[in-house]
Amino acid sequence: MAAEDELRLRERLSHLRSLPLLRGARLSGELARLQRQLDRIAAAPTDEEIARFVELARHEQRPYALDYFDRLCEDFVELHGDRARADDQAVVAGLARFDGRTVVVVGQQKGRDISERTRRNFGMAYPEGYRKAMRAMTLAQRHGFPLLSFVDTPGAYPGVAAEQHGQGGAIAASQALLAQLTVPVISCIIGEGGSGGAIAIALADRVLMQENALYSVISPEGCAAILWRDAGEWRKAAAALRPDARHCLELGVIDTIVPEPTVGAHTDHDEAARLLGDALRDALGELEGVHGEELRRRRRQRFRGIGVFTEALATAVAGDSAGHEPL
Repeated sequence: MAAEDELRLRERLSHLRSLPLLRGARLSGELARLQRQLDRIAAAPTDEEIARFVELARHEQRPYALDYFDRLCEDFVELHGDRARADDQAVVAGLARFDGRTVVVVGQQKGRDISERTRRNFGMAYPEGYRKAMRAMTLAQRHGFPLLSFVDTPGAYPGVAAEQHGQGGAIAASQALLAQLTVPVISCIIGEGGSGGAIAIALADRVLMQENALYSVISPEGCAAILWRDAGEWRKAAAALRPDARHCLELGVIDTIVPEPTVGAHTDHDEAARLLGDALRDALGELEGVHGEELRRRRRQRFRGIGVFTEALATAVAGDSAGHEPL
């Protein structure tokens, strides 16, 4: 992580510590979250380490959404279908109890064997899957339940049928609905967080990311195929994309890195679930008591601010593209 970014975090931590702890203020949770981030800051991963993260995020024995539902939740009741066309099994959603409270859970599910992977389309949802997720989001809003989402997909399914069914519109509608919710929304990147297929259920108040997961606008193979016409150059693309948790934290697109068992989550599903459960409880605690309208305002402000650049820079880019001297 860049020295200036670490300094910025430390300055913010110092500022929060200097504030008086007024009644009702939840500064302690924010202090703890920032301190955990600083504790996890280390040297930037090498290109080889980033390639290793890609392999670990895709490990066939890595726990999937349903594995976490089984270990973290009680009384999980799954919802099926989008009430319009079909039941897309790449997306799982339903009601459950987590830490003594009723929550709505949404996740993307891959598969353990060829049969299940085919049935779940390797975790790549059609529009029907996102419409199912929106059913669950609407249920959370109607009853005031927190929404927990578990992201693990290479991306939304890019086939012709998906496009004919309105893939882009479904992804956009899901993001718009998440931006309007007045209940706490927490998203966890538990494996691959690929492109629009991931952000469709990850527009949240808190975005957690396991330390061996990926979060990127495109897969390394897809990027390599575009830039070098060779998907085999994915390691070079991964090094350029920097989709690992440390760089995502540095960019500000996630809030917390969730530790995994030694070597990776695939080695101990129970311990991985315990660590993720602790992070979820902390995040819910930070959001508890925040008014719904304030949650919505902060969420919308946050995601509108990601990737924003100044007017001066925009003018410089425009001038350069027109053949003029940039500012």
